[in-house]
Amino acid sequence: MCAHILVAEDDEMQAKLIRRLLLQEGHTAVVVHDGRAAIDEAKSRRPDLVVLDLMLPRVDGFGVCRVLRQDGDIPVLMLTARSTEDDVLLGLELGADDYMTKPYSPRELMARIRTVLRRALRPAEQSPLLRAGCITVDPVRHLVTCGGMPVTCTPGEFAILHAMTAEPDRVFSRRQLLEHTRGHDRASTERAIDVHIMNLRKKIEPDPRRPVRLLTVFGVGYKLVGGHHDA
Repeated sequence: MCAHILVAEDDEMQAKLIRRLLLQEGHTAVVVHDGRAAIDEAKSRRPDLVVLDLMLPRVDGFGVCRVLRQDGDIPVLMLTARSTEDDVLLGLELGADDYMTKPYSPRELMARIRTVLRRALRPAEQSPLLRAGCITVDPVRHLVTCGGMPVTCTPGEFAILHAMTAEPDRVFSRRQLLEHTRGHDRASTERAIDVHIMNLRKKIEPDPRRPVRLLTVFGVGYKLVGGHHDA
C-alpha cells in the first residue's frame, strides 16, 4: 500500500527520520515545519495521511486538525510530547484518528501509520450494505448515510459504525470498539472511544444530548439501535 503522506513536524531531525522511514516503505512524503504550511500543503495536494505534531509554530496541531476536519476527512496521526489525557482527548475530539506520545519507537510509529492507512485506503472487503435503523454503511465505497443523507466520518468513526451496523443492538464494550479502531494497542485509552461516540452523535442523532440511535448501556458500553426509534 503506497500512499502520499504529509509530515508536519518542526523538529527537523524527527521530520527527516519519519520521512526516511516512509520512503523505505514505498510511500511518498512531503515535510513541512509549521502549521500554516501544513494547511496549505494539505489543501493543495490532498495527502492520504497527515502525521501531525501538536507543538507547531504559527498554527498549532489542534488548529491544523480543526481546519482539516472542516475541509474533509483526511486521516490524521497526532504526535504529542504532552501526554496529558486532556490533550489527547482534545485531539481526538477535533478528529484525529490516532495519537502517539513522544518519545516513540520508529517501529511502532510505522505500525500505527500502516493501521490508519489500512482503515482509510482499504475498507472492509464486504459488498452488502450494512443497515441499522436509518444508518447505512457501505464498506466497499467507505460511505455512511443517515436518513439518506451522507455523513462524513473519520476512519476511526467509520470503523466504529461499521462494527456496530454489522451487529445492530449488540452492546459493545469500549475495549471491543478499541480493537476495531486501533487493533490491540496498549497505548490507547478507553476514554478515546467516548470522544468518537460523542462526535458520531453530533452527526447521526436528531438531538445529540438525547440520543435515540447510538445509545449508552451504562456500566457496559454502547449499542446502535437496529430499528427506527427516532424521537
